Amino acid sequence: MRHKVAGKKLGRTTSHRIAMTRNMASSLIEHERIITTVQKAKNLRPFVEKLITLAKDPSLHHRRQVFARLRNEDATAKLMEVLGPRFKERPGGYTRILKLAKPRLGDNGQRAIIELVERTVEEDSPVEESAETVEAKA
Repeated sequence: MRHKVAGKKLGRTTSHRIAMTRNMASSLIEHERIITTVQKAKNLRPFVEKLITLAKDPSLHHRRQVFARLRNEDATAKLMEVLGPRFKERPGGYTRILKLAKPRLGDNGQRAIIELVERTVEEDSPVEESAETVEAKA
């Protein structure tokens, strides 16, 4: 029986699952949005939300706790310096999971997007820029 055992095994060994979760969390913190399977996204969400909660209070102790879980200096720095202050006023619910309509081609796995709720959009739209320059020249 699995009473009070949190998390799913995801068909992996313990070390593989821990490494995969750390890598996905680092990627989510770095890019603020990743595409993965629904099961992995559901497994990743509480891990990342706990890290963001620690980052809201930028003490040395919390920085060390975040680094111990992530093992990535760049992701830890971004979490403590950028994401912690961004979510300072939010009491929780820092991520959202959006299910994609089309499954993955190789194995028909259900895909999902996991992203930070208040993420910064870094998409450059060259179409809008070229339209503005055309209007300025005319």
